[in-house]
Parts: sequence; C-alpha cells; structure tokens
Amino acid sequence: QAVLVESGGALVQPGGSLTLSCRAHGFVFGTYTMAWVRQGPGTRREGVAGINPPGSTNYVASGKGRFTISRDDASNTLTLQMDNLKPEDPGMYYCAADSRQWGRVTLLSSEAYSTWGPGTLVLVSS
Repeated sequence: QAVLVESGGALVQPGGSLTLSCRAHGFVFGTYTMAWVRQGPGTRREGVAGINPPGSTNYVASGKGRFTISRDDASNTLTLQMDNLKPEDPGMYYCAADSRQWGRVTLLSSEAYSTWGPGTLVLVSS
C-alpha cells in the first residue's frame, strides 16, 4: 500500500524560507512521478511543483525562482525548498504520487495524481 507522509509545515514570516519533506512507503519511489500540491483557504488544489522520474521539473508561475523541488530516490524522499515566502503562499501542502510519467504541463495538474499524503500546513504571517 502506497503511503506518503509530509512534514515541515510551519508559521514563517514573509520573506522567510521553509523546507517541506515527504517520505514515501510501499511503492518503488524512483519510478513514480511526484508533486507538491497546495490548497489555500477557499481555493481549489493547485500544483506548485512536479518532478518525474528522469528529474524533469515544472513550477507554478508564482513559485518559479523561489521554489525548488527535488527527490532522493535512495531515501524515498521528496523535498520542496521554499524561499522568499509571500502572503499568497499559505495553505495545506500535499505530497502526491502517480505511477505514470507526465509531461511538464501535466506535472502541475492535481488530477494527474492517484496517491496523496495527509498534508502539512504552511502559514505566512508577520
């Protein structure tokens, strides 16, 4: 059974940094497409970063230059480094996985993923 567990969510000040981690269990992590998906208050889920097994990535426009997604297949861990956090970044951040390989555009589609973690909460406030 595929399981994803996120960690690292916190309250940070605008301009601050945060690193989110996702540990994966129960599937061959290195063969899966992975993503971070955000859901803010009253909003739909939005893909913020995705990475496929060869390592190609894509980012939501608001996160380009500030967010970095990476994967460590040896430790089954997905990471999202977020720098210069802005008031529009808060929300529940979910780790998502799918066995299919997606193109760059589909990497950011929340409908493309079949396995989800419970989420970790990110708050940005001074």
